[in-house]
Amino acid sequence: MDHQSLILEADRQKLEGNHEEAIKICNTILHHDLNCLEAFEELGDNYLSLREYSKAKKALERAISIDPNSANANYLLGFTHSALGNWKKSVGYLEMADELQANHPEILRCLGWSVFHFGQRKKGIILLERALTMSADDVLVMCDLAVCYMNDRNFARSINLLRHALAIDPQNQKAKECLETALFFEREYTKIKKTKES
Repeated sequence: MDHQSLILEADRQKLEGNHEEAIKICNTILHHDLNCLEAFEELGDNYLSLREYSKAKKALERAISIDPNSANANYLLGFTHSALGNWKKSVGYLEMADELQANHPEILRCLGWSVFHFGQRKKGIILLERALTMSADDVLVMCDLAVCYMNDRNFARSINLLRHALAIDPQNQKAKECLETALFFEREYTKIKKTKES
């Protein structure tokens, strides 16, 4: 099997949730070619799914050393740093990914989330709204945006987004939990406001 066929097979295994199998295939490729960019990207992506962030980081840093202009490697490394709470690094890699592959909803979603948590709340929300405009039925974007609005105490927008997300995907656990939280905070916040006013 040539490299390309093996990469496709690794990708297929990844999509089926067989991350250990996909990692094995990537390691087979790298055994023969230590400069295979796609193999390092796949490796990083699978380690991310397994929440093995230090291994993901190592593989993706290697991918970027092979090709600094890989939008995918920059996006995945930015995502890894976001998962680790390294917001500044995350924003740097995701901005690079956005430059290399402009207007990609998934890159914008992650960038918006990291920018918001890095302290630029307004800009983060604008980026997430842009991602939603491009991918109107993306439940992941809706949930992230709803959480940011919740943090900004815009409960009405947060609740609307989460109800819309659940209309699209009624079984989505994250959306259910976030909606419960948003409704709870809205009730508590209304109580506090009424107490202050009386």
